[in-house]
Amino acid sequence: MGRRDPRIDTYIKKSADFARPVLEHFRILMHKYCPDVEETIKWGFPHFDYQHGPLSSMASFKQHCAISFWKAALMKNSPELSKMAESQQAMGHLGKVKGLSDLPSERTLVKYIKEGMRLNEEGVKLSPKSKSAVPQKVQIPVYFKTALSQNKKATVTFDKLSNSQKKEYVNWVTEAKTEVTKIKRLKTSIEWLSQGKVRNWKYL
Repeated sequence: MGRRDPRIDTYIKKSADFARPVLEHFRILMHKYCPDVEETIKWGFPHFDYQHGPLSSMASFKQHCAISFWKAALMKNSPELSKMAESQQAMGHLGKVKGLSDLPSERTLVKYIKEGMRLNEEGVKLSPKSKSAVPQKVQIPVYFKTALSQNKKATVTFDKLSNSQKKEYVNWVTEAKTEVTKIKRLKTSIEWLSQGKVRNWKYL
């Protein structure tokens, strides 16, 4: 059986009025179509894990919600979601969701959920993105963007960094061997950025 996390109840209650119906709807679908899903909080926002790995996440902000699927880039049966994952044009893989009407149909969302489940069941791993996919431009993971968005000082510092300096932070986090290490490095990155520091500030 799945597992609910009471911290997510609190997270939804504290979200803006427009966001609560969106978060509640997505949460219901996750449990309806993935009964064994396990809820947790990572990087300060709700995540849904399945088969010992992340499946999806949701987050609310002042003016929009973001919903992401961990292996969206590998979803061959959902090319539109895969394309969004590769472009990373908006927070989350469904763009800026400002209400229930901005969400895809339940049928479409279920397709994404089930394909994500299949990938986890088959043990498919995310592979490093090709360096030639976006020449000379660092690809920032959704969870890194989300963490940044919650700290204005860190965001200001990160935006001012050169591409190579941004890459040093992103690579340090994404190359972590375990989830625990990744979370720890992400928190440290946001802390250093909020202090105006580059990744290798200790060696300057």
